[in-house]
Amino acid sequence: MLAVDMFSHRDDHVIELREALVWSGVWISAGLSFGLVVWLWRGGEPAGAYFSGYLLEKALSVDNVFVFALLFGYFRVPAGYQHKVLFWGVVGALAFRLVFILAGAQLLERLAWAGVVLGAFLIWTGWRLAVRGEPDVEPERNLAVRLFRRMVPTEPRHHGGRFTVRIGGRRRATLLLVALVAIEATDVVFAIDSVAAILAITTDTFLVWTATAFAVLGLRSLYFCLAGLLRHFGYLRYGLALLLAFAGVKLILAETPVGKLPVWLTLAVVVLTLSVAIGWSVLAARRERLRHAGR
Repeated sequence: MLAVDMFSHRDDHVIELREALVWSGVWISAGLSFGLVVWLWRGGEPAGAYFSGYLLEKALSVDNVFVFALLFGYFRVPAGYQHKVLFWGVVGALAFRLVFILAGAQLLERLAWAGVVLGAFLIWTGWRLAVRGEPDVEPERNLAVRLFRRMVPTEPRHHGGRFTVRIGGRRRATLLLVALVAIEATDVVFAIDSVAAILAITTDTFLVWTATAFAVLGLRSLYFCLAGLLRHFGYLRYGLALLLAFAGVKLILAETPVGKLPVWLTLAVVVLTLSVAIGWSVLAARRERLRHAGR
């Protein structure tokens, strides 16, 4: 699927809204269709776990979209090259998530107290998301960016869509590559939160990996769909914060006599919370537009 996406966008062109919507439809259809395959192959409970994880990962990726928009603005990445940066960013995101998934699943299976620690971490993450407002993005203070610039000779400007350029017989990194490093470093933080949340739903690494992969594969087209519309989803972060906290409570309860919550309850909570948060955001944005129009 990555190869199909790279071939379809092999020329560096500006992704318009219509194209982004079409590709978003393709990736969402692929993710949902795979859920049906899981249902027919392994039954309703694994399919419910897959759909819950997929919806949760998809919703959490909205936060990534906001940060990506800020990073592209900070590094002045031309619109025609943003898809290229996001493509390689997704490759790195998949690699990091695979490592976190395998390590996290092993911890939860081998250490009884790991679920309690991870659950507390998710509850704290949900609280932080609810109260923090818009995330602060300061690439110059990012440790990975600072180390990269210290260790690798860099150019302070873009050279078309090239990640490296030879100047004076010496290979140097362009500003486009520095932007990619910043995106990868930022995504590691998101990966920790999102993988922890989906492991609260199931520790079946096949279901966790496929749900994560399908959600992340559509991240590029989602960015071009939502980058200019994020202001209309002002209350979504409260829904995401609630889901993270719910995942944390679910992990902690699994280590008590209550045991694991049923998959159908998890799926219902995810769908209901996202529906209410999105609906609340849309209605609030509409009231705001009407209020300004009435002035």
